[in-house]
Amino acid sequence: MPGAQRSFCRNCIAGTEALSQISFFDGLLALRGWRRSTLAKEMPGSVTSVFSEPDDFQAALHADGVVSLLVTGQGQFRARLTQVTLEHLYLSAGDEQLSRIAFVAAPADMILVALPIGDRAVPIWGGIAMQAGEVLSFGPGERIPARTDGPCRWGTIRSPSEYLAQYGRVLNGAELVLRPAARWRPPRAALRQLRHLHQAAVRRVEARSDVLADLETAHGLEQQLIHALVECLGNGSAIEVPPATTEHRDIAARFEALLQDRPLPGLRIAEIRKGLDVSAPALRMACKEQLGMGPLAYIRHLSRQTKRVTAANEKCV
Repeated sequence: MPGAQRSFCRNCIAGTEALSQISFFDGLLALRGWRRSTLAKEMPGSVTSVFSEPDDFQAALHADGVVSLLVTGQGQFRARLTQVTLEHLYLSAGDEQLSRIAFVAAPADMILVALPIGDRAVPIWGGIAMQAGEVLSFGPGERIPARTDGPCRWGTIRSPSEYLAQYGRVLNGAELVLRPAARWRPPRAALRQLRHLHQAAVRRVEARSDVLADLETAHGLEQQLIHALVECLGNGSAIEVPPATTEHRDIAARFEALLQDRPLPGLRIAEIRKGLDVSAPALRMACKEQLGMGPLAYIRHLSRQTKRVTAANEKCV
């Protein structure tokens, strides 16, 4: 569809001047060891799916680092997920109807960036309620609770940490240094560009357009995305995250990991406290902030979900 490709390039790659800039960046990155896979024959991968079962949704989110998903809302589960795979960047957009609590583990060599898209509520990531005009970043290996309190829409971008650092050096003359978890207020123009490019890629996939099947177009889009991402993180102002929030996030992550390793029936708070080496008030405060409920309520929800999954599996046998 040549006409569609020309339209996409006009809207998202901003013409020949931007393409010349992209080629310049490619050259600098190549000198630093990030060479483009010009001989690759495969097309960028992308998919959009609708889900009616939480387990299927969680399985699809595995590539995004989701290690557990607990639905806490009542009613029929419905979710839509769009995933775009470029050469180095991975984009996701989710649209969910029911409240839930997920735990996300940023892959060992990846930076995870969460950004608001659309006009719906966004998840609360690690106890941080992201506001309009903000983005969140999480470093390699960070384990983050991400909860929703109802219908929501969210977007993420994953980038290899070294690739992002290299681009930071190229664009800003200095390495991009990120905290393990950070809250940012980027320059408005940079965030607007990042959201626009993310939305454009997601919409093309949702419309089942074959524009991103063209390797040159996909590469140009990726370079514009990484440029906007570096602008957001490298030139944005960091918003201080309270130390208590960081501590509570760590407690909640260890609490969830402990539950994965212990049988839920008969599990007592005293046993959990001992396993985590925390006080009862600290555990309660951490769960309230990070999970939106106390530890016992979380265990009850998890037990009910486990029973439903077990019953469904038995029916399939």
